Amino acid sequence: MIGLTGGIGSGKSTVAGYFADLGINIVDADQLAHALVEPGKPAFDSIVATFGNACLSPGGTLDRAWLRRRIHTNPEDKHKLEDILHPAIRARMTDLLNKSESPYTIAVIPLLLETGQTGLVDRILVVDVSEAQQRTRVASRDSLPDDEITNIMKSQTDRSTRLSSADDVISNEQDLDSLHAQVETLHRHYLELAGH
Repeated sequence: MIGLTGGIGSGKSTVAGYFADLGINIVDADQLAHALVEPGKPAFDSIVATFGNACLSPGGTLDRAWLRRRIHTNPEDKHKLEDILHPAIRARMTDLLNKSESPYTIAVIPLLLETGQTGLVDRILVVDVSEAQQRTRVASRDSLPDDEITNIMKSQTDRSTRLSSADDVISNEQDLDSLHAQVETLHRHYLELAGH
């Protein structure tokens, strides 16, 4: 079981996609979280009960931008949201990981280190990128103001701590060909470790 992590904007989804193209099962904590907070789901009801109708969009779904701003500026609210989501995500993730039939499995957990979930995985793979690159990519992708990007980055484990926790590192400072080549190299390594 490989835990794939990295800071916001580091390229975790792209890397996971390359592993998926090689036939590896991917279990993504963010995708599970999205599914768990659909209207009518228990986590959705708990979030609305905790934060009130202010957390809803006009269409009745969660206003993710509102929630993101709220939790990145208010640590107490961040803990409340985590208390609702993390146990449900962990239970669903564990179930899917146990059912995986590929030679090894990638668990994409952006907050792997922050939430103390390293015990779920055998190895930690960090997708690494400079903080300047993170800012550029997140600003371009999500159209977030710089202060909001700063708040998100401050809420995550710093780069040096992430790197010191890694068993494996993929550098996403260059082009997609370089990224793909690094994934293929690690894929062969992981197959060997898995006895394939």
